[in-house]
Amino acid sequence: MSTDTLTTPPPETTTVGTDLDLGLLRVATAGSVDDGKSTLIGRLLLDSKAIFEDQLEAVEATSKSKGHDHTDLALLTDGLRSEREQGITIDVAYRYFATPRRKFILADTPGHAQYTRNMVTGASTADLGLVLVDARHGLTEQSRRHTVLLSLLQVPHITLVVNKMDLVGYDESVYTQIREDFLAFAEQLQVPAVATFPISALVGDNVVETSDAMPWYTGTSLLEHLETAESADLFETKGDRFPVQYVIRPQQGEHRDYRGYAGRVEAGTFRVGQDVVVLPSGVRTTVAGIDTLDTTHNQAVTGQSVTLRLGDEVDVSRGDLIADVEHSPEVTREITATVCWMTTGTLHSRQKLLLKHTTRTVKAIVDGLGARLDVNTLERDGEASELGLNEVGTVSLRLSQPLAVDAYATHRATGSFILIDPATGNTVGAGMISGTHGVEYTI
Repeated sequence: MSTDTLTTPPPETTTVGTDLDLGLLRVATAGSVDDGKSTLIGRLLLDSKAIFEDQLEAVEATSKSKGHDHTDLALLTDGLRSEREQGITIDVAYRYFATPRRKFILADTPGHAQYTRNMVTGASTADLGLVLVDARHGLTEQSRRHTVLLSLLQVPHITLVVNKMDLVGYDESVYTQIREDFLAFAEQLQVPAVATFPISALVGDNVVETSDAMPWYTGTSLLEHLETAESADLFETKGDRFPVQYVIRPQQGEHRDYRGYAGRVEAGTFRVGQDVVVLPSGVRTTVAGIDTLDTTHNQAVTGQSVTLRLGDEVDVSRGDLIADVEHSPEVTREITATVCWMTTGTLHSRQKLLLKHTTRTVKAIVDGLGARLDVNTLERDGEASELGLNEVGTVSLRLSQPLAVDAYATHRATGSFILIDPATGNTVGAGMISGTHGVEYTI
């Protein structure tokens, strides 16, 4: 993930349970170009008083120099010069802000088809996806594609935001038609939680405060919806997961005999004394200690970056996975997955790629394609022989080394991967594991 436009860095997770206690919600925007994603985030920041006065003054000055008759709030997130020149978002920009009720990390993702992979990156960790639609244009192919991707990424909440209602005279019938079209589409995707809002991000209608311009709308403001939506951290998952990023062994001074395994708890809770298994070797041991830079802990929870010490001298290296013994993942060299292809070349059978899964990268070869999904009709083409740019399909992969994997439906971190072109090092696809070979899978 690029950090070129990381205007306000999200905080590192530091202490056990902090995010849960304060109710952190990760939000990603999605939709077509010019639907107003960046403007909406700017409006949320402005109306919730989450920007400094000098930032606003700079945006106002830039807007005036461009000849706008309004303050272009999109400039608060469009940080690259090329973004400002073209008037489109290219890279993922993150903004962090808080209200008295909740903390938020907002990911402003591109709407341009060329940058679909950036949108997938921004949405991959989201608790809630905002699908913006221009009230004048209704659902487009790109907004349908983004909704499909949010569904495949299993973002728990998908919220339709019909923007630019001021440009259609705040017409209720326009909103109602788009809402019905979206709900029918979302029903086919079996999205668990859907909400819809009519807004004007430019004017501020129904964003932070409900608007008198749409008396026919009796719901809450968008911000109130964001403040009360349940975060993904509150969804129960079975199994503890700790991919090893780095082996710490100083071999000097008072730490001569120290051996620790650094990484991030991707799921569950690790406790001192807990029985664990190291994968893919399958060796069992116990957690002897949990350390951070200047202290030790009795436990570590999802999202916390720590160093684990183990009770036995077992062979553990970067890319291994430490898991609880009762709900350990499957170790396999053959996986099936839903893949979003993100480059101009095609994905085809017998193609050789690199597959990066948590902290391990292995060689992979495409065994075959199962089906290609039409993002407009949701029909599957079982005769497809390749995937093109931005197409989605099921793919079978054979790996050079065994990986400890979960189904994406149960663990997002250990159930997902990226595909890399071995010649260029570029990311060319993102995948969500649906099973191993021989197991029924669906898009």
